[in-house]
Amino acid sequence: MIVFLFFHGTYFLAHLYLFFKFRNAFPLHIAGSAALGLFLVFMALSPMSAYILTLRSDITNIKNRPYAGAVMFSGFVWMGLLVLFFFVSIPIDLYNLGVRLTGFALDKEIGNIIISPLSAFFIPFTLSICLNVYGYFAAGALRVVRLTIKTSKLPEGVERITIVQISDVHLGIMVRDKMLDKIINKIVPEEPDLIVSTGDLIDGGTKNIRHFAEVLKGVKARLGKFAVTGNHEFYSGIKNSIQFLEDAGFTVLRGCGVTAGGMINIAGVDDAEGIRIKNIASESEREILSRMPSGLYTLLLKHKPDVENDALGLFDLQLSGHTHKGQIFPINLAVRLFFYPHSSYKKLSRGSAINVSGGAGTAGPPIRLFSPPEITVIELVNDKINIKK
Repeated sequence: MIVFLFFHGTYFLAHLYLFFKFRNAFPLHIAGSAALGLFLVFMALSPMSAYILTLRSDITNIKNRPYAGAVMFSGFVWMGLLVLFFFVSIPIDLYNLGVRLTGFALDKEIGNIIISPLSAFFIPFTLSICLNVYGYFAAGALRVVRLTIKTSKLPEGVERITIVQISDVHLGIMVRDKMLDKIINKIVPEEPDLIVSTGDLIDGGTKNIRHFAEVLKGVKARLGKFAVTGNHEFYSGIKNSIQFLEDAGFTVLRGCGVTAGGMINIAGVDDAEGIRIKNIASESEREILSRMPSGLYTLLLKHKPDVENDALGLFDLQLSGHTHKGQIFPINLAVRLFFYPHSSYKKLSRGSAINVSGGAGTAGPPIRLFSPPEITVIELVNDKINIKK
């Protein structure tokens, strides 16, 4: 709740900032100021309003979908534009402040090098539009990240196990068939032994995306498909979210583990935020992992890239997501402060490691800026066998 209030409080302050930037560039009378204020209030509320609309059961009515989609799309595009405007505009304001302070300190008139209010508005606004357009197309440029790990924990005679990790797809009103087709077209040629989803596969109500489950169900993996919940599965309604995942062919691991094909251990836990919201009783990761058969390579599926120190040494590789690698520069710089690691593969202590996927979809603004969408293909290679590929 604190994070929710902080985010939306900051978002409203950003609109207030834009209001005064616009007023400085274009002096308005009372009527013009009121119209601008009402417009900004509407745009500030539209993303959450549309998101709530998607959670309502009557969104299954086809007549309501264009409205929800249009409001959500415009609201989130506006959010991306505003975020970028803010980050581009602040340096200009700091420059102008620096010029004024320097002039005051030197007791000289150097106001001629100050950027005018009109330019201080149009420069970041134009750049923001350009970056938004670039980020929109960049969000569709799905890539495959490859990771090879040598291990002695594969059973005798098993040369390699191929795992495809998908994360943070956010299927819903914003991320739809086009991105799902791209993901599937990347997965199928890999002929994976395992497919794992590390949370936030869906976003919003599940009633209007049920057909996606049928599409996903057709994607097969020799040793099975496994998933854990992310925070958005809980936001979307955990019961319906679990049903969607199961309909898509995933075995949902909620504080438990399995040994897939007698070859590899896979344990999974619910998202920590969902556990807190629903007040779900849960075991520690150490307790869950301690029950897994020893001697086999062990995966731990966990949405957020938090590492439990007590579980170190009991899993070989934790697969996580959630961070989107920040999704929009320079937010990714802030993400580094809250999550370590915030992306890619890192070795931990006691023989454990973690891989954090940057995710395939988008949350909020349908853009990715210097944080490309991705799926991860992990090759576990038996280092006791001399393999010629």
